[in-house]
Amino acid sequence: MATTAPTGSPLSQPSLTHPPPPRKVTTVKALSESPGLSSIPSIYTFPKQTYHEPVSDTKEPIPTIDFSLLTSSHPGQRSKTIRELGKACRNWGFFMVTNHGVPERMMKAIIEVCREFFELPEEEKRGIGGKHVLDPIRFGTSFNESVDEILCWRDYVKIFQHPEFHSPKKPPSFSKRVRLVAREIIRGISESLGLEKDYIDETLNLENGLQLIAANLYPPCPRPELAMGLPPHSDHGLLTLLIQNQIGGLQVQHKGKWVNIDPIPNSFLANIGDHIEILSNGKYKSVLHRAVVNNRDERISIAVPHGPALDAIVSPASKLVENVGNPPAYGAMKYKEYLELQQGTMLNGKSCLERIRNGD
Repeated sequence: MATTAPTGSPLSQPSLTHPPPPRKVTTVKALSESPGLSSIPSIYTFPKQTYHEPVSDTKEPIPTIDFSLLTSSHPGQRSKTIRELGKACRNWGFFMVTNHGVPERMMKAIIEVCREFFELPEEEKRGIGGKHVLDPIRFGTSFNESVDEILCWRDYVKIFQHPEFHSPKKPPSFSKRVRLVAREIIRGISESLGLEKDYIDETLNLENGLQLIAANLYPPCPRPELAMGLPPHSDHGLLTLLIQNQIGGLQVQHKGKWVNIDPIPNSFLANIGDHIEILSNGKYKSVLHRAVVNNRDERISIAVPHGPALDAIVSPASKLVENVGNPPAYGAMKYKEYLELQQGTMLNGKSCLERIRNGD
């Protein structure tokens, strides 16, 4: 027979059944401006053995794609550039894009707009937007402060730009110009895989594809050797184009070692995302990259990821898995569901991609 625990007994205490209230996390900007800050809270300290491997001193040049040649009307120039693009995707998963046609003043202006946003009072920033990965405007700190066991030395604002445009301030011209560059590069990637030029564009409905601006603020850190701006991770989507102020901090993994990236002035830093790896059936792999911090300068970077339409189902291209010796290495998944999967977990390498990899 069921019995009722007497009032006051341990079984009746609500603390045993109710989850603890969510922790209140300050922004990194506010923390970094604390008077006399000489150390960092332990919740920002990453395990040294996992995240602080030596940086490579490789002299191997970082691939550079001349966008003007990719869009050239001269067939020979375009074909040569598509081969170079394919090689960059295959060997690095990362490259710089020059002569892209986006004015330097426009790139500097968007960085300044984002800097002004991060200067707003804390309560004003916290009142902007939602917390779900599909909310069109989100402000926060770390990667996902509700689940991160160790917090990243980073504040951010993420704003959907396409298929619907959102923004506290309106810089649509920058987003439109960048989107044109990204779609043309994706067409080149499609051809480099031996697919039709518009295969990715049409199969994944890029006319309604997701584009967002992710502005990242990395304030000076008194103990940069202990903290991370962002730990090693790959990006969702197809292609991310990134610009930054003059402060470095991006590192990519190449041949098992970390490489410092010093961009050519007025270039985009480009990396392919998880959904190019899926679509190419692993021929092109999304690149692991991370953001390190320093104790002197504030770094601002603006990443512009481009992905399929949210309801597009992404799977390996049929032409790339037709022969028996190359079965699909990844399961099919709706892009929207992949985003929700990534947002619901801690940022950890390519863990989301591994969850949809087919077994051998």
